[in-house]
Amino acid sequence: MNTIRLRKQIPRKLKWGVVGCGNFLENTFLPAFQHLKKSKLVSVYSSNMQRAAFIKKKFNAENSFNDYKQFLSSDIDVVYISSKNSDHYQQVIDAANAGKHILCEKPLSITFEQAKEMVEVCEKNKVILTLNYVMRHHPIIKKTKEFIDSKLIGKIVSISAKFNYDYQPNDNFRFKISDSGGGALRDLGTHMIDLLRYLGGELNIVGGAVDNVIYDSKVDDFAAALVKFDNGGYGDFNVSFNVSEPVNRIEILGHKGTIVIDNMIGKRNSASKMIISLKNEGKKAFRRRANRQLFLLRDVQHAFLKNESPLITAHDGLINMELMTKLEMK
Repeated sequence: MNTIRLRKQIPRKLKWGVVGCGNFLENTFLPAFQHLKKSKLVSVYSSNMQRAAFIKKKFNAENSFNDYKQFLSSDIDVVYISSKNSDHYQQVIDAANAGKHILCEKPLSITFEQAKEMVEVCEKNKVILTLNYVMRHHPIIKKTKEFIDSKLIGKIVSISAKFNYDYQPNDNFRFKISDSGGGALRDLGTHMIDLLRYLGGELNIVGGAVDNVIYDSKVDDFAAALVKFDNGGYGDFNVSFNVSEPVNRIEILGHKGTIVIDNMIGKRNSASKMIISLKNEGKKAFRRRANRQLFLLRDVQHAFLKNESPLITAHDGLINMELMTKLEMK
């Protein structure tokens, strides 16, 4: 396991600051964060001081700020960045230069060039940068990877993933190209690229499409790709903002068997179902309910405290940015 040399000794209990006070932070991230035993929320930042003060009060933080430099100067060890995509670049660089470890929302930035610089600055400052790719941390996904790596279903022929729902254009930053960098691909496709890489290994984009199928907006409402894994086999995914009754699932076809995962993509804290079909053995079903955000936070907390690389590295975020950029150019 890789080790990063820290500039200073991290205390036994991590002091966190959070950036960007949207619905995800309030309703998903911080409720999961409250279950951590070795971390505490100290500071909250938002450009909207009223919103920062609200989050501070609701989650018992000590400080609230609308000045980012003052926020970074408060007594914190770690920064979670949950702002709009276009803000990630400068906020990550400033946090790294202030010596803070960073958990950043996906995608890492607007452009691959920005993302590369962000990773370099974090490495220069000897701080850990990781990303909130929560799907890797679901126990069923981890078990699936074990089955794939152990060749339980033989050599992989294909891995298919679908992540679709209906998200009509509104005033959210996701529908402003300057703020988000793109639509369904940047918001959902980045998860699918990371998931395919985690399960099947490194890959290359063979072909794909990024388009507006239903909604006339400034960002894409649909994206799909065909990929080829470096170690053999193929993968594909499709994502969209335009399907009211989606079928979201993962299908893995191997030479000796198959794995199908339902009720996980697009679901939070639900009981996911895995069905394994092996030649001459019939089908076996497994169900597991899990808070994947909490599993990720525990991994990140451990990495920060123990000076170890987390499951998801800054370079994962960089590779995912590069693959998304290539798909957009197809």
